[in-house]
Amino acid sequence: MLLVLLTLALLVAALVVPALVATARRRSRRPRSRRRRPSELVAFGDPGRERRAEQRARELLRSCVNDEEWEMYRDLGFVRVFGRGLRRGEVEGARRGGAEGGQTGAALLRGRPSDPPSGAAPSPPEEPLADTPRYAYLVYPHKPILAYEPQSRRLLSEYCVEFPDLSDAVTGSRLPDSDDVLAKWMALTGDEARLLRDANMHLPGRQLDPGRVRRDLWRLQEWERRRRRSPNAPPR
Repeated sequence: MLLVLLTLALLVAALVVPALVATARRRSRRPRSRRRRPSELVAFGDPGRERRAEQRARELLRSCVNDEEWEMYRDLGFVRVFGRGLRRGEVEGARRGGAEGGQTGAALLRGRPSDPPSGAAPSPPEEPLADTPRYAYLVYPHKPILAYEPQSRRLLSEYCVEFPDLSDAVTGSRLPDSDDVLAKWMALTGDEARLLRDANMHLPGRQLDPGRVRRDLWRLQEWERRRRRSPNAPPR
């Protein structure tokens, strides 16, 4: 009887020991996971972090822009910024910044785009209003700034700029949407000529769909019409 038990014990050992050795080898080959710091746990383990950052960014944007611009961003998702009419020296600086497709920075800033392509019918001239700026910008979050003519709705150019999130450079995350809009708004209203010189300028349609932009301009017109009809609308 004792001999039978010893034989069974040897058989079990012969079957179990190789499996244990193989398991130990697999575990030894796995790279040891680095213990994350508390900041990394917050960055990757908190699903509401981006939502709270966007909420803070929206509050900051609302405190910086005027009521019309804030309501425009809240309802439409973009902000319209009118051009400030650059002086001659600033226009020359924008011209030195370069352009694609034969459009110069001076022509865009003056509200006169380059000649239409051959075969295209020229658009009928429109009588400009005295208090309407010659050009304006549409500011989208994380998209190029689009210049256009308010009177004719002619798309002029795209200005590609980027504002990285330096406060969170370790994780490589980008700015919240509202912070990106605020950065572009501050650059346009603070130093428009410098922004145009530093930005990469392209023809319309490079990154923004012209059809969508024209729909946004129509939405903006309807939005302004409803806002003017509202009894609580401030005087223009």
